[in-house]
Amino acid sequence: MKGAEILLKCLIKEGVDTIFGYPGGSVLPIYDALYDSSIQHILVRHEQGAAHAADGYARSTGKVGVCLATSGPGATNLVTGIATACMDSIPLVVITGQVATSVIGKDAFQEADMTGITLPITKHNYLVEKLEDLPRIIKEAFHIARTNRPGPVLIDFPKDMQEKNIFYDEDAEVEMQLPGYHVASEVDLVQVQKAADAIRKAKRPIFYVGGGVISAEASEELLKIAEKMQIPVTTTLMGLGAFPGDHPLAIGMLGMHGSRYANYAISECDLMLAAGVRFDDRVTSKLATFAPHAQVVHMDIDAAEIGKNVEAHIPIIGNVKQSLQAIWEALGDQQSSGSEWCEKLQKWKQQYPLTYHASQEGRIMPQYIIEKLSEITQGNIIITTEVGQNQMWAAQHFIYKKPRTFISSGGLGTMGYGFPAAIGAAVGNPGKKVIDIAGDGSIQMNIQELATAVQYKLPVVICILNNQFLGMVRQWQSLFYEGRYSYTDIMCQPDFVKLAEAYGALGIRVTEQEEVEAALKQALDYQEGPVILDFQVEREANVFPIVPPGASLIDMVGGE
Repeated sequence: MKGAEILLKCLIKEGVDTIFGYPGGSVLPIYDALYDSSIQHILVRHEQGAAHAADGYARSTGKVGVCLATSGPGATNLVTGIATACMDSIPLVVITGQVATSVIGKDAFQEADMTGITLPITKHNYLVEKLEDLPRIIKEAFHIARTNRPGPVLIDFPKDMQEKNIFYDEDAEVEMQLPGYHVASEVDLVQVQKAADAIRKAKRPIFYVGGGVISAEASEELLKIAEKMQIPVTTTLMGLGAFPGDHPLAIGMLGMHGSRYANYAISECDLMLAAGVRFDDRVTSKLATFAPHAQVVHMDIDAAEIGKNVEAHIPIIGNVKQSLQAIWEALGDQQSSGSEWCEKLQKWKQQYPLTYHASQEGRIMPQYIIEKLSEITQGNIIITTEVGQNQMWAAQHFIYKKPRTFISSGGLGTMGYGFPAAIGAAVGNPGKKVIDIAGDGSIQMNIQELATAVQYKLPVVICILNNQFLGMVRQWQSLFYEGRYSYTDIMCQPDFVKLAEAYGALGIRVTEQEEVEAALKQALDYQEGPVILDFQVEREANVFPIVPPGASLIDMVGGE
């Protein structure tokens, strides 16, 4: 059997049903084998779109996403998507074609050292030098991608290995060879008991949860403990949906663009239960003033994250789901009313609500669009975002009730991510409506994927919050550079309605606030393919950053 055929057989064994890819010379044998394969192939229009689509597929389904590209520029076009997945701990298996083994290292046509290029942004990578190793490599790649802290794994597959014939026994047991890689074992029950004791004694406890809770499928355990012990819950950007946003104990997102009451709660809490988070700078700002009164319980599957930024008084290394379940059991029958602390937070929520000013010119406020979308759908959709102000408005003003319903590039902040990620989410969740909240800047970075959405009749809705600025950059220029708006005006842009029609999609322009609800409902009801909603929003609308106590705006953005 040819190497390309063995590859597909092994992928099917791993449960792969979809590959996002773009053909080229060094992967022609794989594409020839795909012609007769049961695996669905989604033909994107740019390799970066393939990586982001596989990422969106993975985040929305919990499965490993798979993408495929040819050697050289095809492979290097995947790099931004690989780095995006790496920063946010998303399981991908990335397959790249490579020139024949006989000419590797000789600057052959479309040769690129992909194992070297991606070494810092993958959990592991492989160059297939012996075809006999391929079944083991595939099994190991998926095992590494999905276990412990998830992440991307790359397999560089030379063309001659794809074409070579060897005997392949599909029923043979494949043994992995990973002597230095061990899946996290049971959590330390001594540390768990310490955490349970700390919860019993705490007067002002708070859960601070991130994407690790979603990766571990630990939302149910989180909810049980929070309700049992009356512990308020704040989330990171990546943790949105891990805890129901409409729950009385939910206090929203914290950090630079979080709610004022969440930041106040962190500053006054005496116990912080940090689950699946890495204490990144967008949350903590000045580390010396972050949660100054709190005893910190840090639960994470990655031991390297424990104590990296904030000292953990009670570290619990292991699967977050297992950690929370063990804490639940250690708490036994004890319950806490938590009334005084919870009442204080409720007062803060009423005193400092997330709000915004209406446009003086009567233009549409972008926050209104997000709120109306949340109201119409009751949160029963998948939201993806681009990066910038649109991302923060989507995080602040949409109520996420379930995990895997908010998909965004958090760590890397990748413009152009949201639309191809929406395509991946739509492919992975047939029948589920997927909405990409976009800015008019970032949507143009991968707008070519509109052809992909049209080809596969994917009911993806792109809500462009069109202010004709690179909004977040311009906002910072306003705050820190005395309003010297250097190259952030993008008034020269396409007519997005005509552009949608040119691709064969539905385009709708909205210029008045009273048109917003009807336009959203029309787009949500449309099932024939993608829709672009071009919302002409207030140009000067801003996402004002929240400054936690003891910090400053300069601290938040890393200035001097």
